[in-house]
Order: sequence, then structure tokens, then C-alpha cells
Amino acid sequence: MLFVLHIALFAQPAGSKIKIGTDSHISYWDGINSWIPISPGLPGQNLQFVAGIPSWVNNPQGITTNIITSLTATSAVSGGNIISDGGATITARGVCWSTSPNPTISLSTKTINGTSNGSFVSNLSELTSGTTYFVRAYATNSAGTTYGNEMSFTTVAVPITNVTDFDGNVYDIITIGSQIWMKQNLKTIHYQNGDEIPNVTVNSNWATTLTGAYCDYNNNAVNSATYGRLYNFYAVADVRNLCPNGWHVPSDAEWTTLTTYLGGSTIAGGKLKEAGLSHWNALNDGATNETGFTALPAGYHANYGTYGGLGTLNYFWSSTEYDATYVWARFLFNYDTNVNRSYYAKNQGYSVRCLKN
Repeated sequence: MLFVLHIALFAQPAGSKIKIGTDSHISYWDGINSWIPISPGLPGQNLQFVAGIPSWVNNPQGITTNIITSLTATSAVSGGNIISDGGATITARGVCWSTSPNPTISLSTKTINGTSNGSFVSNLSELTSGTTYFVRAYATNSAGTTYGNEMSFTTVAVPITNVTDFDGNVYDIITIGSQIWMKQNLKTIHYQNGDEIPNVTVNSNWATTLTGAYCDYNNNAVNSATYGRLYNFYAVADVRNLCPNGWHVPSDAEWTTLTTYLGGSTIAGGKLKEAGLSHWNALNDGATNETGFTALPAGYHANYGTYGGLGTLNYFWSSTEYDATYVWARFLFNYDTNVNRSYYAKNQGYSVRCLKN
């Protein structure tokens, strides 16, 4: 039995067997007839065999990450340098990146740039504009992966000039103080999940509708092309969202932020209304549109069913309820510079102007 075991051991190639003695020393089988002691390695080293001969190897050594260059909104250039392969062939090198610190090669956001020592260049692509990233060079050999120092950078922010709703309507945007507003009244006939908003055309039905609905002024879609559509508050409050993703119907407090920034509600209206008489009836007092908000006199659909106010006023919903029956809104007239504030029934038909989150 011992003879058979001895023959079986002789048949094993060199380096295929190792043993650890009682003194913790490691030996390997030479493939012929002997166990050969292996000298101890250093902390952090790994044992590998090449052609049956053992050697201790390190992870790649001396890795540095290059500074970021050629930075754009969606791309950047980095790279790194490797001083030593650690005694084993480098199988991959490159950079990895993430929006969180300490990125690793487990991420899909990495490059592979060769298999040798020395310097290399890495192109980072498909980045998001205005976003901060963290990047590290890496190198991998049979002993493991080593990372270089971490660098961070922020891609170039691309100014947003418009936003598109579910229906494909495009709205220009304007910054006023710390807020970003649409420059046109909302026109969508779908919630943002794709569900259709009912178009209620019969006045008596409008008065009794207690779910989300919209209408065109005087049931004429030509009016909506210029002035936007009119919505009841049930559509405003619907969790499926009227405004495009990343936008919302402003709260009462956010309307106040706007008027306060413009010097108060008694003069803010003139700064928000489109100047001239192309859409507003005379006299359109104090209208300068210096903000670019371009408020137009879209009129309203009364909760008792009739239309009114085209050319003379514009009501804007807020998202803030006054109580179970009424909701805060703002309105502008052609004969003064006020932004008026009051509360109205939820089944009124008013304009919606969206605010960026």
C-alpha cells in the first residue's frame, strides 16, 4: 500500500504538491523524488509557480493616477503609471471611476489599457454633465490588484435651455433668482406616466368633475397653442404628475419666493407680463417682461362652467391647498402690476407654469 502511494506521488509534476511542516515551513514536490523547502516570503506576497518553480510575488507596485485633462461635459482623459509588476506579469491595467469615492474594478465603468509596466492613457466616456466623479488607476497580476491615488473631477455643466413634456411639447426655460421656470404655460394632455388627461368640453360636466381634467379655452385648440391649456386642481394634484420629470407645480411658498425676489407682489406682475398689446388687452399697465417669464392672458374656465378673461388676465395654480375645498393661486391683470394671491375652488380651470425641482 505504501509502495503504491509512493509511485503515485512520483507521478506528480513539479510544483503540483506543497506541504506545510509542523514548523510552518512550506515545501514543494520537485516532480522526481524530493520535497524542496521554499524560503519564506514577505508580508503581502503571494506564492506562484512558473514551470514548476516557486516564487513569491507582490501585487503591482508604485501605481499613480494621472491628473484629469481634456475635460468636457461627457468625457475626460486620465491614465496612470506602473513602476513595477511585482514579479508577475500584469494581466490588466487602466482606470476605474464612480460618483462615489474609492471606485474598484468590480464596476463596469473602467478602461483596460494594456498589460505592461510604464505609463498609459485612459479615455473616460459616457459621463454625465455637471457631475463629480472619482477615478483611480489600477493594475492586476496573479497576486491581485493594486490601485493608485484617487483623483476627482467635475464634468462641464451644460446649460439647460428647454424641457420637453410627455407629448413632445418643448418649453423654453428662464432663471429668476434661485428658481428655474418654464417660459410658457403647460400644454400637455398626458400625465408623465403616459395616462391621458380627460378633455372635458361640456360646461356642465366641467362644473361637476372631481377628477383630473383639462380644456382648451372655448374648446378651441388654437388658443392652447398660444396660451397653454387650462387644468382643474385635481389634475395638478394627481400623483402621475402634470409637469415633466424633474419639474413640479410650484407651491404657494415658491410663488412667494418669486414675487419677493422681484420686489414684492405689487410690482412683480409688471416684470412677469409680456410687454405690449400683441396678446394683452390695453392698457397692460407696467408690463416690461424684464424677467423673460412672458406671462400671457390665458383666461380661465370657471367652476360653474363658463370661460372668461382671455386677453385680460392669467390665473396660475399653486400646489398648496388652502383647505379641503380651496387652493392658493396667483393671477395677473392687464390693468396693474400686481401678482395677486387668493384661494379658489378646485374645479376651476387655470394655467400651470412648472418650476424645476
